[in-house]
Amino acid sequence: MTEISLKKRVWGWFFFDWASQPYNTLLLTFIFAPYIKELLGDGSRAQAAWGYGVGLTGLIIALLAPLLGAVADRAGRRLPFIRLFSVFYVTGAALLWFSAPGDYNLIFLLAAFGLGLIGMEFATIFTNAMLPDLGPREVIGKISGSGWAFGYIGGMVALIIMLAVFQIGPSGKTMAGLPPLFGLDPATKEGTRIVGPLTAAWYAVFMVPFFLWVREKPAPGAVSIGTALRGAFPELRASLGRLTADGGSALSFLASSMFYRDALNGIYAFGGIYAVGVLDWSLTQVGLFGILGTITGATFAWIGGRADVRFGPKVVIAFTVIVLALVTLGIIFVSRGSVFGIAVAADSRLPDIAFYVLGGMIGAAGGALQSASRTMMVRQAHPAHMTEAFGLYALTGKATAFIAPLTIGVATDLTGNQQAGIAPLIGLFLLGLFLLLLVKPDGDPRR
Repeated sequence: MTEISLKKRVWGWFFFDWASQPYNTLLLTFIFAPYIKELLGDGSRAQAAWGYGVGLTGLIIALLAPLLGAVADRAGRRLPFIRLFSVFYVTGAALLWFSAPGDYNLIFLLAAFGLGLIGMEFATIFTNAMLPDLGPREVIGKISGSGWAFGYIGGMVALIIMLAVFQIGPSGKTMAGLPPLFGLDPATKEGTRIVGPLTAAWYAVFMVPFFLWVREKPAPGAVSIGTALRGAFPELRASLGRLTADGGSALSFLASSMFYRDALNGIYAFGGIYAVGVLDWSLTQVGLFGILGTITGATFAWIGGRADVRFGPKVVIAFTVIVLALVTLGIIFVSRGSVFGIAVAADSRLPDIAFYVLGGMIGAAGGALQSASRTMMVRQAHPAHMTEAFGLYALTGKATAFIAPLTIGVATDLTGNQQAGIAPLIGLFLLGLFLLLLVKPDGDPRR
């Protein structure tokens, strides 16, 4: 493999992050999730419904992810799975167009969103498993961080396009002061509903470099996908046995990441709904909040990749988890009437400023945390079972992924208070931090 072809392969791999990030940025966090509040008309009800929908989707992902990883490792092929789940992504995102006020089915919308989310998460498993093939062990932290930063920039660009030429503000114009592109009708919220088709089109276009430049190395002992399916369960059982037989570091990391990633995903999934319901923000304000978060996320994912190489991913993970736990605590004490326990006037901008600052910190810590976690999984995994390891990584990321949204939904239902509803996230961060203490930075030597 020549140096030029390797460089193209790395850039092709980067483009998956660029193409897929808008599902998180535009749909999961900053545009479509807050729009659910507009559709339902009540912040607490929207937060609860969103919690149940995202939580049940996470449960499906958790059950299937490790099995798919085992199949891919035995078949020695990942690209066919990425193509399949790319279809899920595009279809689910595009169907969100059918969410006009007064003419929508909530179950259908949550199912469509879930289909796209399943596509994104499963495609991510197989692309993450390609990371060890992109460079030597000592530089993959930098590659992971750069890829994550590139993805954040893609999400930011997509968000800016959404706000500048599609999203219709109170004046009837977009944030750029322009009439919405394609003559979108504000009465039926077409300027917001277009976010689904935009996300689908973005992915379809920017996955082209990935499919053109990324190639798989031939895997020794590879079998057909049908044969791999039949042998996947025994292989998965053997891998689960190795988690404890090798010394337990990989198992400890999977358990640690299970909790802190669930908490982080909870912040992402409910940040926009929280801002709309508690601070009464417009979708344009939520969008600006998202731009700030993606800027800090991209910057610190890149910086975190360099810190990963110098200090190791465990140090980066521990530091960012502590920051996120403190930020979550701070969010609980920000409302329209007070900031960190200090009463403010009804027209004060201090709550908005505080939430912007906290959002920037979430983006910064979250970007570095996710990049370092991807590197740490490579260090813990057996080289011959990398896709399966990332399947287990997805499993542990989703095994409790229903806990954060469902407990937020239940807590919000019981208290009728959005601020009290996100308190469980702090406990999840702390559990993840405690389990991280048991993780060996370079994995078990008996692998």
